[in-house]
Amino acid sequence: MKTTRKPRKWKRQLSNLVENKWFTTSIISLIMINAIIVGMETYPSLYNEYRSAFWTADRVLLWIFTIEIILRIAAAKNLKHFFKDSWNWFDFIIVAAGHIFVGAHFVTVLRILRVLRVFRAISVIPSLRRLVDALLMTIPALGNIMLLMGIVFYIFAVIGTMLFQQVSPEYFGNLQLSLLTLFQVVTLESWASEVMRPIFQELPWAWIYFVSFVLVGTFVVFNLFIGVIVNNVEKADTADEEIENTHEEVVELRKEVHELKQLIKDEVIKK
Repeated sequence: MKTTRKPRKWKRQLSNLVENKWFTTSIISLIMINAIIVGMETYPSLYNEYRSAFWTADRVLLWIFTIEIILRIAAAKNLKHFFKDSWNWFDFIIVAAGHIFVGAHFVTVLRILRVLRVFRAISVIPSLRRLVDALLMTIPALGNIMLLMGIVFYIFAVIGTMLFQQVSPEYFGNLQLSLLTLFQVVTLESWASEVMRPIFQELPWAWIYFVSFVLVGTFVVFNLFIGVIVNNVEKADTADEEIENTHEEVVELRKEVHELKQLIKDEVIKK
């Protein structure tokens, strides 16, 4: 019995350590330090002068993150349970790739991986993780919206090419240029001063085309995007609340069962 209980107790203590608030806060702090170091490396004079210090700091951080991953794997029920979470896959690949490219001395790739390590803040901070999960949930729902947007872009691009090909060939010379121009217009980046006004001076009615596209493309289609994303974020928050409530109910039930067991023991002792 002792040989079966000790590993369970050890694993439970390790799980409490990994899930502890100070442990998570420490990892987040180290990720932020890693981000600051990566930012400092972009200054050539600073990087060339303290190259060895940057290298040492990176190796230390890499091994700390490696130990963290090992602790989390050891605290999990088994490897299958650990890798069931896609965020655990992400963390493992980032850390493992760091060791591979350090050994191979691919300096450029290694520096890029240091930047990617900052993404680990998403997997560590629960609120960011929920937000990304909600955004990923929107991908299937965005298919119809993307199709609608593609149709709108194509129709307006063909019309724009037919209407303004002679007046503004640099923006509407062919279908590809028209699509690229409409992408600039839909982002509202200097669309009036650079694109519309030169055409408007030649064709006074051209504003009807551009205003129509901005209304349809920007205010209608983009609002559909935002609506789908907000809806999925609310669903993700609701699902998390339900999980937390279920967890609290399970904890309460365990307490009640424990109290009942204690009462039964007391009754047996009295008899």
